[in-house]
Amino acid sequence: MMYGAETWAIKKTEEKKLDVADMRMLRWMCEVTRRDKIWNEVIRGTIGVRELSGKIQESRLRWYGHVMKRDEEYIWRRVMEMKMLGTSRRGRPKRRWMDCIKDDLRSKGLTCDEVQDRGRWRKLASNINPT
Repeated sequence: MMYGAETWAIKKTEEKKLDVADMRMLRWMCEVTRRDKIWNEVIRGTIGVRELSGKIQESRLRWYGHVMKRDEEYIWRRVMEMKMLGTSRRGRPKRRWMDCIKDDLRSKGLTCDEVQDRGRWRKLASNINPT
């Protein structure tokens, strides 16, 4: 379900749909139905996994750190810093990958400068598994 998730520009509604699908698979794996009235947190705790949205956020931040540590000529780095000329379309702009990264950095209280220390960035960007 998460193949290539580090480059997705995912919306909250899509994130919620992925979490619902993940939870349905976990319930099926545990042979539990919704009629059993067992909370999602209890099921996740017994299996020892966290929400899929947290894993996606972690992989996105890990990829961002990888890109930012590369040299200036790296293609992904050049694409991230590219500015488009001209006027934009009418209406609300589409959600971009960089918007997701900015939200992730804001939610975890991180800055772009912390990327250069590899070990520290890995710890800061990770969401610990419940066990």
